[in-house]
Amino acid sequence: MTPIPNAKGGGMSAAELELIHVSERDRIEQWRHEALERAGYDPEAAIVLAASHDVDLHDAVSLLDRGCTVELALQILL
Repeated sequence: MTPIPNAKGGGMSAAELELIHVSERDRIEQWRHEALERAGYDPEAAIVLAASHDVDLHDAVSLLDRGCTVELALQILL
């Protein structure tokens, strides 16, 4: 396997790759959280849904758009 170059020109360590993966996952979850709050979920529900990667964001938003309460949407999605 060819090492992935880092800023110093050498390959990246496993720890560096894990850090990139974690920070990318954090950015995705933050984006999902913000989108869910804009859709009408309270902050706590948005955190749970944002971290649930098997929950489709569009489905979560659509349920509220179609008149579901947050509580019912959570029951359906989780």
